[in-house]
Amino acid sequence: MSSSNRVRLTGVAETTYGTTPTTPRMRKQRVTSIGLSNKAVYVDSDDIRDDRMNSDSVLVGQTNDGQIGIEWHYPADGCLLSSEMESAFGSRWNNTPSRDNDGTAGSVIQSVTASTQVVAVAAGAAFAAGHLVYFNGFGLAANRGKLAKVTTGSATAPAFVGAGLVDEASPAAGARLKVVGFEGAADDIKAVADGLTSEAGGLDFTTLGLRVGQWVKPGDITAGNRFATAGTNGFARVVGIAARKLTLDNLPGQWGADTGAGKSIRVFFGDVLLNGVEQIGLTLERGFMDHTPPSYIAQTGMRVNTLEFGGQAKEKATGSVSFTGMKGIVSPTSLDATPDAEPDSNLYPVMAFSANCGRIGEGGAALGKPNWAKGVKFTLNNNLRTIDAAADGDSIAMGPVDVVDGSSDVSVDLDTHFGNTDLLAKVLAGTPTSLNTRLQKGTQAMVWEAPRLTPKEGDPNVSGKNTDVMIAA
Repeated sequence: MSSSNRVRLTGVAETTYGTTPTTPRMRKQRVTSIGLSNKAVYVDSDDIRDDRMNSDSVLVGQTNDGQIGIEWHYPADGCLLSSEMESAFGSRWNNTPSRDNDGTAGSVIQSVTASTQVVAVAAGAAFAAGHLVYFNGFGLAANRGKLAKVTTGSATAPAFVGAGLVDEASPAAGARLKVVGFEGAADDIKAVADGLTSEAGGLDFTTLGLRVGQWVKPGDITAGNRFATAGTNGFARVVGIAARKLTLDNLPGQWGADTGAGKSIRVFFGDVLLNGVEQIGLTLERGFMDHTPPSYIAQTGMRVNTLEFGGQAKEKATGSVSFTGMKGIVSPTSLDATPDAEPDSNLYPVMAFSANCGRIGEGGAALGKPNWAKGVKFTLNNNLRTIDAAADGDSIAMGPVDVVDGSSDVSVDLDTHFGNTDLLAKVLAGTPTSLNTRLQKGTQAMVWEAPRLTPKEGDPNVSGKNTDVMIAA
């Protein structure tokens, strides 16, 4: 017998769709259920027999599909959940510049020099002057767990003058640098009615890698790095980027103009994932670790068909990932006997609605009194279909030979209290709107957004006495 508590799920993104990488580096995943399926497909024989018995069924192929259940945490770069999101959206993350030693000391982040405050790194996306970089995993405490502003930009030797870095000849195996925002000089960045501005000769917003549609958050925890107007230190969405101005919408309700006098304002932003058309597959492997010896089922060409994210008030953020794939094999040998660990639950905790939900927005404004949102669920459906063939070139086509796209259908289920007819009027008129939600726990935040939706149904629901009247849109 096998216990669910001993089942291990690992996976790896495929470089060539449908082909497991050679000597793959598999990664574990945190899951709440595993409903993956590798099934043989049989059909009955139509033989006519004079003994009235049936001939053996005929093996004609196999199917590979199924789904997993998850609790949502921040999708750390490179983790299996992050790769599944890329498959679901059909595009790659637009990541801010970063460097990661990824297990080998001094390999990518090569040295830290105290006298110049320069960090030598392998070539990659450039760190720009003004970027705010988070230092993590370094061997020396003075270089670890700090935010530092890039004073001289470079792809290989960014400088952080004034950061207080100390000499580290070969930064630790876990060392990582990641751009998490930008910082202006004193008196540079100001808040205006529709966004942020920079003084002439100050920070140039076009040099920072920002994108239209991205969300930003002005203000750090220290007074010298945040606006005095409290509501201006909230999340907003970028709708225009010019050298001296970031135009924003979805502004917090208490947003107000603020000169930022005497302050070096920090503004945080992160990675972005948008819908695309790239065919991105994964190889997934279930390991039944309590077998003697362990047994493994590997499935290739697994593309995400549907992805769900959401939850209700005072509940965990949960979801599911369903796959449509190509081939499967049962084996006594794992594709990777020592897979990378899943994201640490202490560093990447499960997020929840109510406790960690900073906003559920509709039509550019946050929902609140009297139409408080009670729950929300985003669903992305790729309408994938398998391509079956009698043979695959010179090979047997046991499973599908390809998985192709359908339309990318995005839907949002929104459950609100029925406080007035504002939302009902939009539903009845079919008025296009937008929906977004933000979860934040500690320094980690996720924003999910559907920028244009047409509400198609919804009516006040009276379920019985002593209940709240709700409307689902």
